[in-house]
Amino acid sequence: MSQARAVVFAYHDVGVRCLKTLLSAGVEVPLVVTAPDDPHETCWYASVAATAADYGLPLIATAEANTAELLRTVCALRPDFVFSFYYRSLLPAPLLAAARRGALNMHGSLLPKYRGRAPVNWAILRGEHQSGATLHYMVERADAGDIVDSESVPILLDDDAREVFAKVTVAAEMVLARSLAALVAGTAPRRPQPLLPGEYFGRRRPEDGRIDWTRPALEIHNLVRAVAPPFPGAFGTVAGERWAIHRTRVTARAAPRGGVQLFGADGGCFIACGDGAVLRLLAAVSEQGPIDLAALAVRLAQQPLPLG
Repeated sequence: MSQARAVVFAYHDVGVRCLKTLLSAGVEVPLVVTAPDDPHETCWYASVAATAADYGLPLIATAEANTAELLRTVCALRPDFVFSFYYRSLLPAPLLAAARRGALNMHGSLLPKYRGRAPVNWAILRGEHQSGATLHYMVERADAGDIVDSESVPILLDDDAREVFAKVTVAAEMVLARSLAALVAGTAPRRPQPLLPGEYFGRRRPEDGRIDWTRPALEIHNLVRAVAPPFPGAFGTVAGERWAIHRTRVTARAAPRGGVQLFGADGGCFIACGDGAVLRLLAAVSEQGPIDLAALAVRLAQQPLPLG
């Protein structure tokens, strides 16, 4: 592959793996721009800053991409490409124009579905059976440019967001690796992206993890695994106390009479949900700490607890 220069805006696991993919292919990276870590978030993912330091790459850490100073720096480097790999800010039009041969983004969904923020979490929440990674050209509108390539990954019934994100990271690396030669040669495909209504999603907040026990069991299960740790987590009220619900499983068990409740049977703890279906509770934390579910199951077999 002929030599190419790329300025890389990157964060998270996808940022690290895609940066390494470029370097492995011989792409010159004169500058890496990453976002500072949020002190209010659990950093469970790989560090782009550490990766850049390991390779001796010049690095700028900033959450603000729309500055005159950054634009001057990038333009002076005359990059063939500008790449955004899970960088946390939308790149402005002047930065996109600085790329002589194209500005491209790696998005964690199968576009045009799940444009915008937290695509993996939203896909699980809505009960999707697959997700993936899409490489597309950037335009001023978020996740709306022409598609170069994509790769799908399965979402299994009990996969949580971290497990799906790991699959999406591999898909992103595969898509970039097989697209690079064509991008450099100027022969990469460009498929216009239809912008489907209702497929742009915003940032999720911790309070969005509140469980309504009257909802169907599968819907509650999807919420739990969509925001399971290291994400902020799902939570609900059990006998007047707030519990964080970290892991559940769909069962075929029949619900007892009495409506929504937490009950014990066969040594396990079970949640009777609003649709009459039942979830098994596999991990939970109260204000006092992790709950001993085996001990709780014994008590629940004698006296179920109300939910909500």
